[in-house]
Amino acid sequence: MRSPIVLALSLALPAFAAPAQAPSPALKAAVAAPTRTPANVTRDPYRHPAETLAFFGIKPKDTVVELWPFGGWFTEILAPYLAKGGGTLIVASPPGRYAEQIAKKLDGDTATYGKVKRAFFPQGLGGEQVAPGTADLVLTFRNIHNWRMGYLAADKADYTAAAFKQIYAMLKPGGVLGIEDHRLPEEMATAKETESGYLKVSTVRKLAEAAGFRSAGASQVNANPKDTHDYPKGVWTLPPSYAEKNVDRARYQAIGESDRMTLKFVKPK
Repeated sequence: MRSPIVLALSLALPAFAAPAQAPSPALKAAVAAPTRTPANVTRDPYRHPAETLAFFGIKPKDTVVELWPFGGWFTEILAPYLAKGGGTLIVASPPGRYAEQIAKKLDGDTATYGKVKRAFFPQGLGGEQVAPGTADLVLTFRNIHNWRMGYLAADKADYTAAAFKQIYAMLKPGGVLGIEDHRLPEEMATAKETESGYLKVSTVRKLAEAAGFRSAGASQVNANPKDTHDYPKGVWTLPPSYAEKNVDRARYQAIGESDRMTLKFVKPK
């Protein structure tokens, strides 16, 4: 196990720390919405939704693209927040069962989700795309590791570089890309990125900068110093997945959800 000093350095190394921003009353109200799924609410202490969205600088009238929402954990917060503020939420999923999954949620509660628009991402998988230069904010929560591992790609190839270029195209000049993902310490082997579900911040920054983005800071709001990043079945060993089922479950429960990077990038004007 790495020493606390090494861990602290690995958490602080990759990007400058941005000052904390207090969530607005409107954002707090969206997090407290009675329409949220109770099981999702129980994960708030690990995911810090209000603080995370405040760090990304979300505004009520923004056009926001949420990439790969899957079951819609953040969609439950973003939809009422933007609908009340006069903004627009676009959920962009890969075609197939994941698009169908979020569609079922949206169609099941039109009072809450009736204004949410839908698109497909990434390009090459078919379907309607997000129009270029239309988004104020693009958000991706724990998805880049999937792209890195070739998830849903027919040849299982890494398509992160192409994904970042497509995200860049979606945004207006001055638009923001907000990223939250499982963090691999810089001193650990980069090869673990293709199997563990963790990514180095330096890897994500290189991908973003290669697409044209500029770093706008990092937050430690989703950091977890208890995470040792070295489990039998990667990050999925930890809650909420518990890939080892009941093996050492109490240990993993005590660690909690993964250590996560929270990064902000901007498309230059």
